[in-house]
Amino acid sequence: MLNYQAVKNWRFEPVVQTYTPRDSMLYALGLNVGADPLDRGQLQYVFEKDLKTIPTMATVLGSPGFWWRDPGTGADWVKLVHGEQSIKVFQPLPAGATVVAQNRVVSISDKGAGKGAIVVINREIRDQASGVLLAEVTHGTFLRGDGGYSAGTGNSDPGPAALPPPPESAPAIELELRSLEQQALIYRLSGDYNTLHADPDVASSAGFPRPILHGLATYGMAAHAVLRGVTGYDSSRIRNFAVRFTSPVFPGETVRFQLWPRDSNSFHLRARVDARQVVVLNNGIVELS
Repeated sequence: MLNYQAVKNWRFEPVVQTYTPRDSMLYALGLNVGADPLDRGQLQYVFEKDLKTIPTMATVLGSPGFWWRDPGTGADWVKLVHGEQSIKVFQPLPAGATVVAQNRVVSISDKGAGKGAIVVINREIRDQASGVLLAEVTHGTFLRGDGGYSAGTGNSDPGPAALPPPPESAPAIELELRSLEQQALIYRLSGDYNTLHADPDVASSAGFPRPILHGLATYGMAAHAVLRGVTGYDSSRIRNFAVRFTSPVFPGETVRFQLWPRDSNSFHLRARVDARQVVVLNNGIVELS
């Protein structure tokens, strides 16, 4: 069972990572940006001329690795799923840089026996040369097998604030983006080598008919939808971007992204796969400059 004190006080060493313009282009290609190579909006993220970086690339920088496998956590890591994801962008990510990331556990919330636990982890990403804070990445992890861990100790933090649901009205903006059959195989080259996304046998043992797309790839596709549908491919306008993961996407599927204005500079977001009638991202919030 999850060890509250060990996890809450987990010591993460700073992660120093150097990435290059090639890595930025590979990340964008892993989202199927560049599907229309004549679209100048897309081209600026996959071609070295005046290269820009998609803001959600922050999610693949400075990861501490899959530390949940350490027996010291006490967690049932096999039943771990990605629940929510958000980024706050303070400065546009350079096309290439050396960054220093510091991870920390923010909160651990017991939902009760049989209901799981929620762990929120925050990562600050700074430019190593200047020390400037580039982005904060917040990761919500749902530990399905660790509900009730606090029965003996009473240690449980308040849960994270719920993301607001989208309106019942029709969305103001809708657009479709297609994923590639091989997209998970491309996206994993940005650092997430979980075999669930590549090995048919592993996917089958997890209950899926085939390998699934990384949740963070779907998240990045949502950022692409915002760039295309709202900002005219101006990535510098994205300031805050949060979503809840509700269902996986299979490589090759088309995802329909829906946006509702909240005010002049923010939107609700939801994403669906119409072919299976499922919502894959929900309760999304996008804040722009």
